[in-house]
Amino acid sequence: MSAKTDEILESLKSLSLLEASELVKQIEEAFGVSAAASAGVVMAAPGAAAGGGAEAAEEKTEFDVVLESFEASAKIKVLKAVREATGLGLGDAKAMVEAAPKAIKEGVSKDEAEALKKAIEEAGGKVTLK
Repeated sequence: MSAKTDEILESLKSLSLLEASELVKQIEEAFGVSAAASAGVVMAAPGAAAGGGAEAAEEKTEFDVVLESFEASAKIKVLKAVREATGLGLGDAKAMVEAAPKAIKEGVSKDEAEALKKAIEEAGGKVTLK
C-alpha cells in the first residue's frame, strides 16, 4: 500500500462510532452510493450514479436448494446427506431423492444453502440454488 492509503487507514482506526457513521453518510452523498445492506461499501464511478436509472440490484437473501440429479452409484450417500439436512425419515428422504429434480429446502440463508449444496455435491448429487 502507499503511504497515503496507510495514513488514511490509521485515521479511520481512530474514529469513534459516531464519527464513522458521519463519514459513511458523507461518502454516500459525495459519490452517490449506499452502504446499506451490503457486505462492505461499494464505490461506483462518480458518473455512473448520475446516469439516471442505474439502480443497484437487490441482493437475494433466501434460496431454494434443489437436487437436480445424482450419480446412481452415490444414491445412498446422497440419501444420507438429504436426511441429515432435512431431518426426514428414511422413506420420505428416499422419495425426495428419487423425485429429483426436487427442492430439498426452501427459503434458507445463503450460507446454509451453500453448505447444503456442498454436502450433497460431495456425496455425488448435482444441486442448484434458486
